[in-house]
Amino acid sequence: MEKKNLRIVFMGTPEFAVGSLQRLVENGYNVVAVVTQPDKPVGRHGSVLRPSPVKEYALAHGLPVLQPLKMKDEHFLDELRSYHADLQVVVAFRMLPEVVWAMPRFGTFNVHAALLPDYRGAAPINWAVINGETLTGVTTFFLDHDIDTGRIIAQRQFPIPDDADVEYVYDGLMQLGAQLCTDTVDLVLSTDGNAPSQPQQDSDAHHAAPKIFKETCAIDFSLTAKRIYDFVRGLSPVPGAWCLLTPRDANAPAQVLKIYKTAKTGESSAGGALVSSAPDYNAANTHDQPTSVEVGTLKAENRRLFVATVDEWLEILELQPAGKKRMAARDYLNGFQHPEDFLLK
Repeated sequence: MEKKNLRIVFMGTPEFAVGSLQRLVENGYNVVAVVTQPDKPVGRHGSVLRPSPVKEYALAHGLPVLQPLKMKDEHFLDELRSYHADLQVVVAFRMLPEVVWAMPRFGTFNVHAALLPDYRGAAPINWAVINGETLTGVTTFFLDHDIDTGRIIAQRQFPIPDDADVEYVYDGLMQLGAQLCTDTVDLVLSTDGNAPSQPQQDSDAHHAAPKIFKETCAIDFSLTAKRIYDFVRGLSPVPGAWCLLTPRDANAPAQVLKIYKTAKTGESSAGGALVSSAPDYNAANTHDQPTSVEVGTLKAENRRLFVATVDEWLEILELQPAGKKRMAARDYLNGFQHPEDFLLK
């Protein structure tokens, strides 16, 4: 069978999935229909419906679009059957019932943004960066009854630089996943639907990748500087790590502060000052044992903003005060007086 004759139904919703759909379409694969989430209500009153990125791409290229509310809806299942798919490709979609994933004669495979069985779940890219991983990748696997547990078809690795945020990794994995997607379709074609696959070894699964909620994004300054540094870049730019800018005066209200970029200083937070910028402190206390400052303590030096963690000072480089735009910390300091009067919690 040639690729132009292999009938493919594509399922996906976010921008990440568009990369794979685009590669299939632009390389002449026969995508006969696209399944995506229903349009999302947006705006103050939810009166505007926003289509998914996958739907926008599909409509722009003349592809039929199905948007079921429930995957077991009989009308949807009848419509899906009418496309007589040989293969279904799933990228960043929802969990499918067996009646859907078992429908095509060659089955259904998923493109997952992690090296399974590690990082099963909805947010593998975020959690890999949050956990300080130096290597991730993409996996294609055949769907079965449990989420992200099916037989692995192929994998590709992707290095994570120490200064990379989740946007960098997202973009890289989207392109790598698109390549692996078409490679996997080619493998299905070349084996007449009998692509070799291997069962996952659950003993190799070390991390979960659950969905991220607002409360997940709250920064814990009692952690080490390295863990906070990874946490911030694992949520930057979306959805964004946040904390509360809390006045030491208990009568004043706290404000939400988003933090998008930090830098490790390697300077101990013991003694209440940056070692490299506090010679007078050290000279005056040669016989005293330094004591740690309270975590969350802020300090501004030379138009740079630092926060005390449990072990080191962490520099805040980019942030967003409530009701304002994202900005560099040096610009924020232009209107932020006496940071020592506040704590980050």
